[in-house]
Amino acid sequence: MNILLAEDQAMVRTALATLLQLEADYSVTEAADGNTALALLKKQRFDLMLSDIEMPGHTGIELAQYVQQQKLATKVVIITTFGRAGYVKRAIDAGVGGFLLKDAPVAELVSAISQVMAGKRVIDSELLLNSLGDQDPLSEKERQALRLATEGLSTSEIAAALYIAEGTARNYLSEAISKLNASNRIDAARIARHKGWL
Repeated sequence: MNILLAEDQAMVRTALATLLQLEADYSVTEAADGNTALALLKKQRFDLMLSDIEMPGHTGIELAQYVQQQKLATKVVIITTFGRAGYVKRAIDAGVGGFLLKDAPVAELVSAISQVMAGKRVIDSELLLNSLGDQDPLSEKERQALRLATEGLSTSEIAAALYIAEGTARNYLSEAISKLNASNRIDAARIARHKGWL
């Protein structure tokens, strides 16, 4: 089985790749960030992508959305340190087959991979219960604008990155601030990240 492992923490990525190759007959290709993972998805065929959520470039959920939009046969399992409610809902919407915490035993991960490859969905029960909480009020564009704002981009730079007018970018940020009852864009991003919506 060909696995794409997208994880920005080198030690975690190397350990996971080694453990997976020891545990089963997997061929593991490593990607150190979301951009590298996306480039690999565009040029190679993978049976499964095992991805962290928060990475430089593209997030694990954005990569899952790409797999879904392109109708790739690649199954997706998300592994994360963060049990935030918003992540699970967004991952399910993006067609993710598995969602596990990084502190799960390797045997549990291997079992989850087998189940996902068999067409089942495997989501950590604690994460699933947490996901029944708050509803994410942000639109995808508002989320993208907020994420870019946290990277220190100005409104004009956000507009250029999203290929929209500067006024539209300002509106997205204002809407996000308003929806989250935040005092500014940084506060809005902090709230959204804490809830798992960013």
